[in-house]
Amino acid sequence: MALEQWFMVIILPLGAYALGSIPSGLMVTRVFLRSDIRQQGSGNIGATNVRRTAGNLPALLTLAGDVLKGALPVWLAQALVPAGPSVWIGAYWSLAALCAFGGHLYPLYLKGRGGGKGVATTAGILLALAPAALVVALLVFVAAACTFNRASVASLVATGTLPLIVWKSTQSPVFCVWAILTFVLIAVRHRDNLMRLVRGGEPRIWND
Repeated sequence: MALEQWFMVIILPLGAYALGSIPSGLMVTRVFLRSDIRQQGSGNIGATNVRRTAGNLPALLTLAGDVLKGALPVWLAQALVPAGPSVWIGAYWSLAALCAFGGHLYPLYLKGRGGGKGVATTAGILLALAPAALVVALLVFVAAACTFNRASVASLVATGTLPLIVWKSTQSPVFCVWAILTFVLIAVRHRDNLMRLVRGGEPRIWND
């Protein structure tokens, strides 16, 4: 690779973190509500709280932004370092994915606080890394949502199956490690939801 390409390879993970840090939900709700989504509902900047607080259109825009900032860095990594037999190629793609994901959870522009739960950004990453795995994960999410009527439970069930789904789809140990790390971090970010579930106070997706 030329010197310029090496520079881009090195700088991309930092750019992925910066892109992942863009708070889509916060930006969208400032336009629609003229207020801070962090002071509304559950206080989370993700699409679920945006839907409850601002409605379906802002939620869809938030979802699209969160998905895109997961997919774009991985697509760029794949363009810079095309697929090949070396395990380091998959590791580099996974690094770009984790940096974008980390930016969403711990946003640079919000001083590392107030990030989202990471589910939509994970979907964007899967769109780039393993599209077939994304389809299966979405089906699991829908089935869990219909069964339990809780977005948090559906998110945890779907991401909890990611290591198996990703392995079946890609046969890549590196991507499986990424999937495990991603699930652990998503579970940590859902600790408040889990506490509300135990107390019986977790909001439903739709009312009976």
